[in-house]
Amino acid sequence: MSNPHRVVLLAGPSGSGKSYIAQQSGLPVLCLDDFYKDGDDPTLPIRNGQIDWESPDSWDAEAAVEVIDQLVRHGRADVPVYAINEDRRVATRRFELASSPLFVAEGIFAAEIVGECRRRGLLAGAYALRRPRSATFLRRLARDLAEQRKGPRVLLLRGLALLRAEPAVLRRQTGLGAEAARGRDVLRRVAGLLAAGHPPQIG
Repeated sequence: MSNPHRVVLLAGPSGSGKSYIAQQSGLPVLCLDDFYKDGDDPTLPIRNGQIDWESPDSWDAEAAVEVIDQLVRHGRADVPVYAINEDRRVATRRFELASSPLFVAEGIFAAEIVGECRRRGLLAGAYALRRPRSATFLRRLARDLAEQRKGPRVLLLRGLALLRAEPAVLRRQTGLGAEAARGRDVLRRVAGLLAAGHPPQIG
């Protein structure tokens, strides 16, 4: 029997508007940032003496895929709640899809699991948000300052580094199987999947 649900993976550089576009879709949204590793995890990557939170190795891809698998097959799963300002998981919560045939899983590392989700028959689509770099930089800095994720100087330096790295980030995400698209195009394609009825497996 086919699974009743499918996932739409939404990647893109930090600050590109993934959360906003995911919410605009009207679908249930799984935040993949909640699958970061805890700050004391010995497997965290180190760069220049500091934890490299921009590396996919700082993120628990296996746990994310297992939760997506449960959601696709059963429509519900327990998911972690991660406090970025504390660098750790602080709780778990119940996530349910109800009757929605699609849900969005969004995060900077979403493209890292495109291949595995496709292999397991979980995938409806995979996209990497593309927008002007200056807009992404300003959006990201305003968000991080408002959420007090780190000190202002740290956030500014991080933002400038991410600005320089953004083209490489998009190249990696598209290389992993996510299609580069503007936000409005992602929403149009998701609406098309819904209009077509039960979404087929992408494979």
